[in-house]
Amino acid sequence: MINSQIAKLLFELADILEMQGVDWKPNAYRRAARGIESAEPVEKIYAEKGNKGLKEIDGVGEGISKHIEEFLKKGKVSEFEKIRTSIPPGLLQMIQIPGLGPKKVMRLYKEQKIATVEELESAIKSGKVEALDGFGKKSAEDILHGIEFVKRGTERRLLGEALPIARELCELVKGVPSVKKVEVAGSLRRRKETIGDIDILVTSNDSKKVMDAFIKFPQVQTVLAKGLTKTSVLLENGMQADVRVLKEKEFGAGLQYFTGSKDHNIELRKLAISKGYKLSEYGLFKGEKLVAGKTEEEIYDELGVKWMPPEMREAQGEIANSYNLPQVIGYGGIKGDLHMHTTWSDGQGTIEEMARAAQKLGYEYIAITDHSKSEHIANGMDEKRLTEYIKAIRKAQESAKIKIFAGAEVSIMKDGSLDYTDKDLKKLDIVIASVHSRFKQSKEEMTKRVLTALDNPYVHILGHPTGRLLNVREPFEIDIDAVFTKAKKNNIALEINSNPPRLDLKDSHVRQAVEKGCLLMIDTDAHAPKQLEYMELGIAQARRGWAAPKNIVNSWSLKEFEKWLKR
Repeated sequence: MINSQIAKLLFELADILEMQGVDWKPNAYRRAARGIESAEPVEKIYAEKGNKGLKEIDGVGEGISKHIEEFLKKGKVSEFEKIRTSIPPGLLQMIQIPGLGPKKVMRLYKEQKIATVEELESAIKSGKVEALDGFGKKSAEDILHGIEFVKRGTERRLLGEALPIARELCELVKGVPSVKKVEVAGSLRRRKETIGDIDILVTSNDSKKVMDAFIKFPQVQTVLAKGLTKTSVLLENGMQADVRVLKEKEFGAGLQYFTGSKDHNIELRKLAISKGYKLSEYGLFKGEKLVAGKTEEEIYDELGVKWMPPEMREAQGEIANSYNLPQVIGYGGIKGDLHMHTTWSDGQGTIEEMARAAQKLGYEYIAITDHSKSEHIANGMDEKRLTEYIKAIRKAQESAKIKIFAGAEVSIMKDGSLDYTDKDLKKLDIVIASVHSRFKQSKEEMTKRVLTALDNPYVHILGHPTGRLLNVREPFEIDIDAVFTKAKKNNIALEINSNPPRLDLKDSHVRQAVEKGCLLMIDTDAHAPKQLEYMELGIAQARRGWAAPKNIVNSWSLKEFEKWLKR
């Protein structure tokens, strides 16, 4: 959690300095921020190695290491506080709007005195923004749409942000002497891609002790309400967290009820009523008699329903078909990660470092898939570097204890061609084709573009198929069914990108792809060794889409996977 706080400060500082026209520092701060996001907990590094250890983090030098040290000791950085006060606070909020960057925000402030999102919205509606040179009517409309998108996004946090915080809180709760059981509930337990708040359920014979400890946790900023059975707090990151203390005999009922979803619970209660029961968060009752409540399994069993994973509880037929549901992929079911970047393009780890990290996770194989030449901002490789890169992967394989495939994430150009020739693509073991530009093409243009790329015989995987970034950028318009049809015909796998802002494909598209008979691949799109741990998020997405191991190519053994590669 401290890593994310420091990274956020550095990203904000970079934006402010860019607004102020500072040349090189913004990129330096952003690089350090990305390094900190991917590093081990900085407090652990500092405790073990001191300031010297902090400087081992990618992008962190003498100056930034001292800032981190100050944050660890004081909870703030005085120099950063001073710089943040040099601009109106609303400008930082404006930067989050798609279509606006630091330079455009500063122009709006200097030329129109627009200093808040509300003022910007008003200026757009009055026509002031479209009249500015370099904006125009279409740009103004896009910014207005972006404002609405950001407003929706600020209400919910990414799964990848909420999950580690919830786990940290649960570990602290487990440390309270009277606590027996601790479980996360709500949309977080169902692993929805965005989370409203954190719900934690506890059993204890001393609820007062639990609540007294909870409100003193370092992550807690404000106590919203405190009682013996429920306490609500506001965390430092702005999320609300609730702790409920339940009786042992009702824990399963409470877990089922507070996990949801709402529609799943409505269907289950209707089923209970039809069988002469009453179901609530306190248990399953026959008249006044409690017949089940200690565990979820006994409640479902009593109602003639087979228990199903929380990820599937969205009232999508899982109750009526509970005994015929697929055995969805487990969290340990992936054999290899096939999308990752190294220092050959925009990654922070070497080929060897990524391979070692993957081996520690128990994988049989990986693919190194650095960017192709058109991705200039990501240090994409031209043909000469591509040849050297493939040689470097083959060299790394000699000492590796894990199979390393030589791959590339190749950009799909506006006409559907790829930015490497077939001659170069043929040199690679794995080709991921991805859209990285011109997201505003029409639905017809984008569909034709992607379908053309999928007809290339050297493409194995379609990367992040809808191009979305959660809370940042909406998916591009595309006929997804036509894409799935083409992918199935050409035996191409559709990516479930586990990177927290992506989770692309989304769950409903995963379900649609599975029903159509398409193959899937879950990977991390990791840019640093630690980011390989994102795999859990993509697996959750696959489970929400009812995907089984047979649907996912990198859940197969190395032998099975290599056979598919030679399709």
